[in-house]
Amino acid sequence: MKFNRIYGLFLRHFFLITRSFPRILDLIYWPSIQITLWGFISNFFASHSTYYNNAVGVILTCAILYDFLFRTSIGFNMLFLEEIWSRNFTNLFIAPIKIGEIIISLVFTALIRALIGLIPAILLTSPLFGISLLDLGIYLFFLFLNLYMFGITLGILVSSGLLRFGPSFENIAWSTMFLLAPFGCIYYPVEILPDFFQKIAYSLPLVYIFEEARNILINSSVNFENIMNAFYLNSIYLVVSISLFYYSFAKARKKGTLINIGE
Repeated sequence: MKFNRIYGLFLRHFFLITRSFPRILDLIYWPSIQITLWGFISNFFASHSTYYNNAVGVILTCAILYDFLFRTSIGFNMLFLEEIWSRNFTNLFIAPIKIGEIIISLVFTALIRALIGLIPAILLTSPLFGISLLDLGIYLFFLFLNLYMFGITLGILVSSGLLRFGPSFENIAWSTMFLLAPFGCIYYPVEILPDFFQKIAYSLPLVYIFEEARNILINSSVNFENIMNAFYLNSIYLVVSISLFYYSFAKARKKGTLINIGE
């Protein structure tokens, strides 16, 4: 056993981590996000123990909505990552396929993947817990539409990062939703956040979606302003994400890195 061999392998992995911003970010923010998210949840239930009359119903409903968002986003990323893992980019761009056609195909395929996972979860909540997501009524469609738009937006943004940074950006693809979870106010109202975090939260569609879901379940009323605010923000972010994807693709093609993207 030679120390210089061990040291050499250590240096290899050390430089691999320290020279890659996505890897450093992945190491730092996982513990931070977990502590932050569960800290806010604990604070909320400690000081507002009687806030929910039907705590199980509200929490499970929000959990299902969040799961749909997560599966939409990660489903889009998985489809894109499969092209990277199989080194299929060369085949894609030899064929007469446009970037817009690739994005649209991934958008609809991600929806199918999300629904396959969502429908059994919805069916299980009724016999097991006596809860039906249909209690949200027709407004459930608008909530799902906004969640779908935001999930696709995140998927496109992460795919842009994969084009720009390559497979080293893969960890971000898995953890984007957890990064935004504390600001999405999934299980607690936005008022529980510090003032600075509230400003960040209101810039995201998530806070309006989940605030409205709780409003419908708890108060049996509908605030269309929340739904429209979420839709406006989603539309802006979606346009920005698509523009960034085209930009990242153009840069990758100019540098000749498309062919080399892969495991």
